[in-house]
Amino acid sequence: MTLVRYRPMTNLFNFRDEMNRLFDGFFRGVPDVNEHFTTYGPDVDIKETDNDVLVSVEIPGMDQKDIKVNVRDNVLTLKGEKKREQEVENTNYHLSERCFGGFERSFTLPTNIQNDKLTATYKNGILNVTLPKAEEAKPKEISVKVA
Repeated sequence: MTLVRYRPMTNLFNFRDEMNRLFDGFFRGVPDVNEHFTTYGPDVDIKETDNDVLVSVEIPGMDQKDIKVNVRDNVLTLKGEKKREQEVENTNYHLSERCFGGFERSFTLPTNIQNDKLTATYKNGILNVTLPKAEEAKPKEISVKVA
């Protein structure tokens, strides 16, 4: 009869490997966080000054007519569509990382603004939206009188 040394940790490692295989099979097809997604969502910066809320959006390669800016109930909504260039026949792509398609992003503004005075400019692939603050939202300074 052959003696086999008992190693309890081996069984534990085997159990862990089996559980890993089970979960790997279950989650197969779910994209990894490091994979590139094919949906398009532009990067946005929102900053606030004493008088304005400033929004900058990176949307290179878009036509101005394909961009919509809307403010309603203190929510800024940006909509647009980045269209794919017309594909040329007999062309083989070796790599294509650019994203195309429609997007819609909404942001609750940090303060009340004057809806009728907002401005938007689009230059060099950057959309800049200036949202003037409402008078009641602007900081006020009062002088202190010595009694």
